[in-house]
Amino acid sequence: MPASRHTVLPGLSAATYVRHPLHGEDRIWVEKNCYADLFIELVHALGLEPAAMLPFTLAVDFEGDQWTFFKPSHTEMRELYGIDVQEMTAWRPLIEHAVEHLSAGRLISTEADAWWMPDTAGTDYRTKHTKTTIVLADLDLEAQRLGYFHNAGYYELEGEDFRRIFRLDEPADEAYLPLFAELVRVDRVQRRDTAELVEMSKALVHRYLAWRPATNPVRRFAERFVVDLPSMQERGLAHYHAWAFGTVRQLGAAFELAAENLKWLSANGGGDFSAAAAPFERIAQANKALILKVARAVNAKRALDAAALFDEMAADWEAGMAATQAALG
Repeated sequence: MPASRHTVLPGLSAATYVRHPLHGEDRIWVEKNCYADLFIELVHALGLEPAAMLPFTLAVDFEGDQWTFFKPSHTEMRELYGIDVQEMTAWRPLIEHAVEHLSAGRLISTEADAWWMPDTAGTDYRTKHTKTTIVLADLDLEAQRLGYFHNAGYYELEGEDFRRIFRLDEPADEAYLPLFAELVRVDRVQRRDTAELVEMSKALVHRYLAWRPATNPVRRFAERFVVDLPSMQERGLAHYHAWAFGTVRQLGAAFELAAENLKWLSANGGGDFSAAAAPFERIAQANKALILKVARAVNAKRALDAAALFDEMAADWEAGMAATQAALG
């Protein structure tokens, strides 16, 4: 009889899983974005240190209507940890791919609908269809149960949620386009010692500092905010929340992670980056204040002068970048 259960990381349990401190309740931004979050937790679940891969956040930029949706580089995850991520060709139903690859020890990262994901209770679960990304790790066909990484942790779903995530109750639809998915191979994981990881991560800081925006992105964001606020007030809170996720949350969360990388380097013999980490943390904290101020202004349809807050963040961006450069020598 064919096996019913296919698991890549035996012993992993949603009931006992302990998330990485980067997702601790004391964080400024507990959740960053769905892709960065799930790979932080996957690296952690493999017994590796995710702080080493975070220098990519130094290069985030304001792109006009959003901040960079920051993601860990596949190349760097392979170099740092031996984790190999490649696009999956979704040519048959997702559940068949899941059986194929999980049984062979390969994880699957895939887009999914948060409507059917109980860990989003209170936001999207059974209330709003929202595209997000998860990593399939444990599939039990007989019990109709799925263990998956999403956002800041590891969770399970079952029953109707299982059937709908895999479209088992859906009739054949020629117009349905398969969701984007990736294969994640962990059979060649590299367990480097801390000193080696520090040197590799410090080299990434060099690389991404060179790719930082040529002009202050916070100042450009401040100019666009003045233009966008009336439209947000006209369209209401639903529009505001979409705007806030792509702007304020990405800016704040990116620089909290940048600060955490620099503090980790400082704590592990990589140099003294404390003068750089502090202004980046202030950017993260300032965006926490900004997201609440803008929500109130949109809801009440009243004016908001956030110029002073933007000026402080712009100055902190410049100070943090200069301090990072100085610490590198």
